[in-house]
Amino acid sequence: MEYKMNADGTMPESPAGGQPQPQAPAGQSVYMEPNLSANSQAPVSAMARVSADQVIKDVTVETFMAEVVEESMTRPVIVDFWAPWCGPCKTIGPALEKHVTAAGGLVILAKINVDENQEIAAQMKVQSIPAVFAFSKGQPVDGFTGAVPESQIKAFIQKLLGDAKPPIEAALAEAKAALDAGDGMMASDIYKEIQTHDAGNPEALGGIIRSTMLLGEMDTAREIADSLEDSFKTNPAIASAIAALELAEVGDSGIDLNALEAALAVNENDHQARFDMAESLSGEGRNQEAVDQLLELIGRDRTWNDEAGRTQLLKIFKALGFSDPVVVDGRKRLSTILFS
Repeated sequence: MEYKMNADGTMPESPAGGQPQPQAPAGQSVYMEPNLSANSQAPVSAMARVSADQVIKDVTVETFMAEVVEESMTRPVIVDFWAPWCGPCKTIGPALEKHVTAAGGLVILAKINVDENQEIAAQMKVQSIPAVFAFSKGQPVDGFTGAVPESQIKAFIQKLLGDAKPPIEAALAEAKAALDAGDGMMASDIYKEIQTHDAGNPEALGGIIRSTMLLGEMDTAREIADSLEDSFKTNPAIASAIAALELAEVGDSGIDLNALEAALAVNENDHQARFDMAESLSGEGRNQEAVDQLLELIGRDRTWNDEAGRTQLLKIFKALGFSDPVVVDGRKRLSTILFS
């Protein structure tokens, strides 16, 4: 099932009696089942939708004390000094709004038009815009000026939040924990709930593919993956999930491991048998064993079949993620083989 924005950027009409359909970033497809299962334990209350007007305020001289200083006694407030004629402000402003809204109410954004509030700008010694300050406990504690990359804005806000996690990030962590624990139903429900709040979230979509696989619904997982546009599949979280799906599909092809082991017992240099064994092992989730077999193959003949062993090994690495212990160890061992 695909959901896309209308050509004018508006949301599609909701089905009768249903909820609004999710909004996908332009050019991207989003798969989502609209309702959670009846026994879902997804953190719905923790992810209550926060609208932009709840966390983004236009502040003036008259409201500065209440909206910034007093408000910052309970949660951080980011103050954005801007003006309609300021080019860089048109980039910084939307980025701040995006990440403040995503923080789910943990931080507030106060926007101050310097042309209309010169007194505040003078008190804060603003000499150029955009100028951004962070207030906490009634005092400015951090800030930056000028155009900065969005990654820096995200880091700026994360620093303010400290250990606190925005609702979606907390839910993603909970879903990942469920996935790692083998609870496909719980993981799937949480990932789908995340999509009702952030339809284009790539980690949630990758998680839906993985949890669907865990539930044994391989055809559905393939349908989800195939429904995505190519540009969306390049996201690391999506690409990793699709790589895991491809490995699982090979492992589900009915390869006889016993026959392959027998073939290798007769001839240790039967590279095709070793390669097929590695594919089957990785498809069954026995990734360490698969990596061992592929490293053995590469060590014996790294150029075999146009470096098929190395290509398959990198596919496993992609599916597991670079921080996985199997991947960290496998990369070290691969480097030793290649450069020895």
